[in-house]
Amino acid sequence: MTDEKKLRILVVEDDLSILTGLSMNLKYEGYEVLQAQDGRKGLQKVIDEVPDLIVLDVMLPEMNGFEVLEELKKRGNTIPVVVLSAKGVETDRVMGLNLGADDYVVKPFGLQELLARIRAVLRRRVRDGSTVKFSDTIVDLAAKTVARAGKDIELTAQEFKLLGHFVSHPGHTFSREELLSGAWGYGYEGTARTVDNFISQLRSKFEPDPDEPKHFVTVRGLGYRFDP
Repeated sequence: MTDEKKLRILVVEDDLSILTGLSMNLKYEGYEVLQAQDGRKGLQKVIDEVPDLIVLDVMLPEMNGFEVLEELKKRGNTIPVVVLSAKGVETDRVMGLNLGADDYVVKPFGLQELLARIRAVLRRRVRDGSTVKFSDTIVDLAAKTVARAGKDIELTAQEFKLLGHFVSHPGHTFSREELLSGAWGYGYEGTARTVDNFISQLRSKFEPDPDEPKHFVTVRGLGYRFDP
């Protein structure tokens, strides 16, 4: 591997033997591996850690894989997902793909085939690119860096999460509750004022005129929208 060495893969699998074996092989391939053994913890790790790819089992405690996929879809997830399932029936494959999965692998699976599918999905991700440009600002979602007019802009981790959430969903209007959930984390107990304060910070750093925002726009009665 070359530029895939530092990519992070989250494996959400409740079978400890599969979780351990797959994680060891992924590490051997040069990936950084994150783990979760139930759907709820997996969802939280997606939000907190923002991996480059998710390997997601269907039969999970707390939240099953389809429920996790559905929640990720609601949040506008752009992280590629490879689903693992003991169910090979067409309806389940179609459901997984319709909910946003990039590939669907039936158990028992061949390890080399799964690794090849993961590499293929990641190659598509690299081709699609991970940088977003608006006005004089460039956001590199993979490197987690931001530059404006050629100068690096320092952001707190939470400011970057909110910025990344916005630029990944241009033109989408989010309520304050959706932003708290999508950018702060599943189950985070914040207030509308929390969102308003962070929006104000983003405007001060990226808007030509923070009092007349062009990019981080207030949608009266609904919430906020990012316009490139």
